Amino acid sequence: MQPGTEHLTNEQRAQFMQAEEIFADDAIERSPQDVQELLSAGAVQVIDVRESYERELGYIPGSRHVEIERLAWNSPTVDRAQPVVFCCRLGLRAKLAAHAFRRVGFEAYNVTGGFAAWHAAGLPVAPDNGRVADH
Repeated sequence: MQPGTEHLTNEQRAQFMQAEEIFADDAIERSPQDVQELLSAGAVQVIDVRESYERELGYIPGSRHVEIERLAWNSPTVDRAQPVVFCCRLGLRAKLAAHAFRRVGFEAYNVTGGFAAWHAAGLPVAPDNGRVADH
């Protein structure tokens, strides 16, 4: 079971899996561990597209917060010269963002499994006791 889906009903989990299939694209997926390496090296920018209440509970250190509904408006502030990795709770919103940004010429990716997978992998989070929001 994917981290972060434990609280979903069977029906919700099935719908999530169908949505995952619709937007599946191996070319945009980056594992949390790969993103951590790239971020530590300063080789990518990470944009967290979750809602404020989600981010307040825990986030990837060094990431920038732009809620998905504000992403188009803020797109001119995203550096085209550096790859961008989007992150959300489970990966669906971030996949949408990565697809949209690729469509207009960005080198864009998704953190596979989202912040839930990042957290489950034991990678650094802020604050130190950060956790994944229950959606």
